[in-house]
Amino acid sequence: MDTRNIVIALVIGLVAGWLASFIVGGSGLIRYLISGVIGSFVGSFILSKAGINLGIGNEIARDIVTATIGAIIVVLLARFIAG
Repeated sequence: MDTRNIVIALVIGLVAGWLASFIVGGSGLIRYLISGVIGSFVGSFILSKAGINLGIGNEIARDIVTATIGAIIVVLLARFIAG
């Protein structure tokens, strides 16, 4: 993976974490980034295992939506575990 791809992944993770914060709450740039990047992996895994196709033609928009779904799941699981 080259530097450009890493930067794109981080920006998508940041946007996804920020969007997820509107739905489940939260704050902090680092938290947005961490939840978004981890969420992109979680979202991709869950959607592929469930056989769900979002039907979004734009690749970046699809990645952001997938990462946002995953970030929401990550944040909710973290809150559940933390109590």
